[in-house]
Amino acid sequence: MYFDKPNATIIGFGAFGSLCARALAPHMRVSVLDPDRRRTAEAQSAGLDVVRHVADVRDDTILLAVPLSAMEEVLVALAPHLRPGQLVVDVCSVKERPARLMRDLLPKDVEILASHPMFGPQSARLGLAGSQIVLCPIRGRTWRRHAALLRKVLGLRVLISTPEDHDRQAALTQGLTHLLAHAYGTLGLPPRIRTRSFELLNQALGLIADDAPEVFCPVTQGNRHVAELRERLIEALTSVTVEADDPASQVQAAGGEAIRPG
Repeated sequence: MYFDKPNATIIGFGAFGSLCARALAPHMRVSVLDPDRRRTAEAQSAGLDVVRHVADVRDDTILLAVPLSAMEEVLVALAPHLRPGQLVVDVCSVKERPARLMRDLLPKDVEILASHPMFGPQSARLGLAGSQIVLCPIRGRTWRRHAALLRKVLGLRVLISTPEDHDRQAALTQGLTHLLAHAYGTLGLPPRIRTRSFELLNQALGLIADDAPEVFCPVTQGNRHVAELRERLIEALTSVTVEADDPASQVQAAGGEAIRPG
């Protein structure tokens, strides 16, 4: 989704890969590589070119729309067939591990851009304009032109970051929210008696409550910063409960003095 060149190959035609194809196809020739025959048929019916093997990938830009769990295998298969100057981009929800894998496994003369579109098929139903995307330049100089294309053509809000800083911030904005959504889902159906703030919270958590395991697992387990945040949240909830149970703390919070027996 990040290119000012006339062709791109998308490896992986799942929910997000197909979203990328729909966004890019009006602006360039898009090819698709996916081992699943059903997905390949869907790509062909959408008017996209189909590549059968990584050895046949010739486009200037290669977009890896594959789960984090499949990233290493795909990179190992792809690396021997790349030529100098090609750009490889990933769209995983975490960035430290994909960036490290691409840096270690791809040829030194191949450009690398780690990216994280902060949206998905559900949240992009009304269009991409105004949505946020994070770019983490790893190797090469063409990323600035790709960033300009994202802003000017697709109307995205582009943030530049390092993989580590991305994962640290995303641990709160994405990892923790996914944990909350799944934990909230165990409480049962929302009650009929509700406030406006509860309705907004319910809508927000509902956007990610049904995310597939290949989305949920990387953002909660593949991001090394999430575990610490989870423990801090548990401590904060426990602290709030203790304070609420202590009459003295309640009086002091109200600016008064506690009256103790005796």
